[in-house]
Amino acid sequence: MSPTKDIIWQGIWKNNPAIVQMLGLCPLLAVTNTVINGLGLGIATLFVLMGSNMTVSIVRNWIPNEIRIPVFVMIIASLVTIVQLLMNAYTYELYQTLGIFIPLIVTNCAIIGRAEAFASKNNLTLSALDGLMMGLGFLVVLVLLGAIRELVGNGTLLSGAELLFGDWASDLTIQAFEFEQNFLVAILPPGAFIIMGLIIAAKNHYNQKIENLVIGNNEKVTISRARVTGESSEA
Repeated sequence: MSPTKDIIWQGIWKNNPAIVQMLGLCPLLAVTNTVINGLGLGIATLFVLMGSNMTVSIVRNWIPNEIRIPVFVMIIASLVTIVQLLMNAYTYELYQTLGIFIPLIVTNCAIIGRAEAFASKNNLTLSALDGLMMGLGFLVVLVLLGAIRELVGNGTLLSGAELLFGDWASDLTIQAFEFEQNFLVAILPPGAFIIMGLIIAAKNHYNQKIENLVIGNNEKVTISRARVTGESSEA
């Protein structure tokens, strides 16, 4: 498998930051009660992850090894501040809904992990692709979890789309079915844990079949584990 295809495969499926590395679970479980909340946080995380990977790759040869982690955190915090200002300006109601979980992107281990394990060791092009694929992998899980929780809990999809896309998107809401009373377990955090567990179980069940389909039976895949310190490990 070529390096480009391997990076895509790792980010979307094999080494997905949410359902394989189990990173960033606090915001993932807390805000994904609707598709739009998950999509908003996913886009913000994708922007920061891709931006931090690119920036770290560019400056990696000028950062002393002893202070690399504080520098990485400063880069990530600067990008998160940009995201906050943009959301505050253009999607203010969604920004209020997501609340503290936007600034908490700074502490997302998936972002600093990729900066340390991949971007600090690779060129700009590969680092940008890695950030894009890891971000997309995280975003897909956010949207999928939000869709299931919203559908099971409220019987709707894309509720509150106007918060992200503007007033015209209020017509995008789909009422799949109606409840006499909303299924609160799915909407509240305990439901997020249960549904997340089912998603991970489904991923593990179909993992070998999909791996054989995508890369074949005889091709070995190198996995870059997201670690904050030390060299990236291989499996």
